[in-house]
Amino acid sequence: MQTKSLALSAALALAAAAAQAAPEALVIGNSRYDRIQTLFGAKRVLEAAQALEGSGVEVTAVRDADSTAMRDAFSTFLERLDDDSAPVLMVLAGAFVHGPDGSYLLPAAGEDRGADKALISGFSLDAALAVLARYPGEAVLLLGETPDTDEAGPYLKPGLGSLDIPQGVTVLRGAAPDVARFANDVLPRPGAMLLSEAEEAELAVEGFAPRDFTYLTAEDLPAPEAEAEDEPDQTAEEQAALEEEMARLEVDDAAWAQAQEGDDVEAYRAYLDTFPDGEQADAARQRISAIESEPFYEERRAEEALELDRDARRAIQRDLTILGYDTRGIDGIFGAGTRGGVRQWQESQEVEASGYLTRDQITRLDAQAERRAAELEAEAEERRREQAREEQAFWEETGARGDEAGLRAYLKRYPEGEHAADARRVLEDLEEQRRRRAGGQDRIAWEEARQADTVSAYRSYLDARPGGAFVNEARGRIEELQRNADQERAALQARDEEQGLGLNPITRRLAEARLGQLGLDPGEVDGKFTGQTRRAIEAYQEQRALPVTGYLDQDTVVRLLADGILGLD
Repeated sequence: MQTKSLALSAALALAAAAAQAAPEALVIGNSRYDRIQTLFGAKRVLEAAQALEGSGVEVTAVRDADSTAMRDAFSTFLERLDDDSAPVLMVLAGAFVHGPDGSYLLPAAGEDRGADKALISGFSLDAALAVLARYPGEAVLLLGETPDTDEAGPYLKPGLGSLDIPQGVTVLRGAAPDVARFANDVLPRPGAMLLSEAEEAELAVEGFAPRDFTYLTAEDLPAPEAEAEDEPDQTAEEQAALEEEMARLEVDDAAWAQAQEGDDVEAYRAYLDTFPDGEQADAARQRISAIESEPFYEERRAEEALELDRDARRAIQRDLTILGYDTRGIDGIFGAGTRGGVRQWQESQEVEASGYLTRDQITRLDAQAERRAAELEAEAEERRREQAREEQAFWEETGARGDEAGLRAYLKRYPEGEHAADARRVLEDLEEQRRRRAGGQDRIAWEEARQADTVSAYRSYLDARPGGAFVNEARGRIEELQRNADQERAALQARDEEQGLGLNPITRRLAEARLGQLGLDPGEVDGKFTGQTRRAIEAYQEQRALPVTGYLDQDTVVRLLADGILGLD
């Protein structure tokens, strides 16, 4: 974990050579991105690496690394690999970007940070996958995504994107906090079934994924090392110097671990006071500079201490959305959209707009969202009653009288209304009566128009037979076709509006699950909106007196979330 002297490395070489080769792992966790704060900080990276080491895995780990540190760690990792290194693991957490030529883990804040340098300074996932491809069936890549960065630039897009996964490589991906817990709790356990554990942790699984796949088995771990014999030519002075160096490094490591635990200016200064030229002196100075330059450091630390899991984070995003603050998704990842929504809400509450929440603020936010959800339901119910009253009144003035003009007027305004089926049935009967009474040529002309079933065909019929028996039917069908065309244009507009929401797979699955809970049968809950899903959305929109399009818009999403709070079914 820490940089060791060459003397210490030499002392350990004999025992390492004699022991069985241990599984190898590379852990990179970047948690400092200027404006972007993540929940996978230095402490969690250290914990994950330490947990793996405790299980006998040889770990190369860096955190908050610039491009040089990532490259050096990768180089060290490669030097330690050989044919007996399997299973091989890489854990990468931080902000990712992607483009046509691949995906990259961005370095932490520093001079190599920026959209114009990401292609050069980022850690290439293609390089990682190329190494893992050497160990098919025994290679795992665990990716923890922090909120999307705004620094993707003109050549790249935020996020991991799609990966070209070699045969035999297992890829697990998810939000960085969930990945951190998975790396700590699951990976170090020999015999843990990765797929079922990943599904439980809500991680996506790609590539090589047999149901019984495990990362570690008892056979993978090296046997206890025999005590190495002293080199016969080692002098007493050299042995004493080595022991002194090892003792110094142990004290340095312990002091650095204590500083990381505190993770504040005082803790890092205390380390520097004791070890001004220590192994981590440069890192301590960098952390002090970063902390002092961050305007809401204490507020961020306080929120991180709450240990909000994914469900809690999604609930906060849901509450903000119901109250009218756009979080850019309900995915459990607190990105720029969520932080902006939190700041706007805090401003409305006349508290400091830090973008980070306290426990009391979360409680207040939830109560406000629950109250607003009840208001939305009451407003929707009143709209439903008012629309029903208006439709019934219009029916009584038009279609209820049974004349053709009234029936067509009703269908024009309420094509999917309560009495639409009855109105169409009466009109079909009238058409059949006219067909029996009509002359032969008129009937033939009408049948030709009906077979074509286009606006131009019906207009041709009207032009040729202005006094024909089917004039009213032709005009009605023209209006219906034009109305359908308008609906198709509206559907395209609704589709574009849904795409503009930028719904990620997690939010889409959440919407499907909510529709299913309401008994509307959207089909499989997989984030893929099928025709069955669209019909379920239409049914929901109709029930809630929303514009019926079959596509999600902001109002529909808010109502779905509000129904989730109220527990409606």
